[in-house]
Amino acid sequence: MKETILGVQVNTENYDELIPKVFRNIEDKKKSLVVAINPEKLMKAKEDPGLKALLNRAEFQIPDGIGVIIASKLKKGSISSRITGIDMMDRIVREAARTGRAVFLYGAKPGVADKAAQQLKQTYPDLIVAGTQDGYESDTSKVLETINKAKPDILFVAMGSPKQEQWIEQHRDNLYPTLYQGVGGSFDVLAGNVKRAPAAFQRMGAEWLYRLLKEPSRLKRQMNLPKFLFEVFKQK
Repeated sequence: MKETILGVQVNTENYDELIPKVFRNIEDKKKSLVVAINPEKLMKAKEDPGLKALLNRAEFQIPDGIGVIIASKLKKGSISSRITGIDMMDRIVREAARTGRAVFLYGAKPGVADKAAQQLKQTYPDLIVAGTQDGYESDTSKVLETINKAKPDILFVAMGSPKQEQWIEQHRDNLYPTLYQGVGGSFDVLAGNVKRAPAAFQRMGAEWLYRLLKEPSRLKRQMNLPKFLFEVFKQK
């Protein structure tokens, strides 16, 4: 099920409801893209019809951001819980380890994807990591060849949004994997290069506040949240 927020579709399911759907698509060889939807991305999509169309073409749009939950409540919608990009990746990896599906990590600085893959293997020893590739290889044909030779079922792309989603949409018809997810800075978190917000902030949906406290320069970006809620309220 999906509901529309500022013209963009967002899934209403929780993790336990989404994962079976995602893996059913893998079983059926139906190529699928998972995109994370947050207020900042929705505000950009409001001004960028191309981005809005890209987000709506994705098969799964997860509500990554407490502002999306608040917006749904304002609209009397049914999105009740956040699905963060990094936690969705973790759930996908967990299920991949359980079902024998192979994953590939592409993006970030040299060595980061390797460290992230090692961490995932420590957490899920049964996980099949088909390969990794840093984001600094300038020859796209080499990247595609590397991924296709590895034959993973799932490809995680860490380039930042919307660049990663644009890259996936441009190339997925020529790639072997069935499931694709843009994961932003998740490889750096997994590799230990970036510290994630403490669990208490995560539970409250206040990771944005933790990042703001650590990086006050993000204040201008965080002003998108009240602007976003105002836009939602106007449409309501």
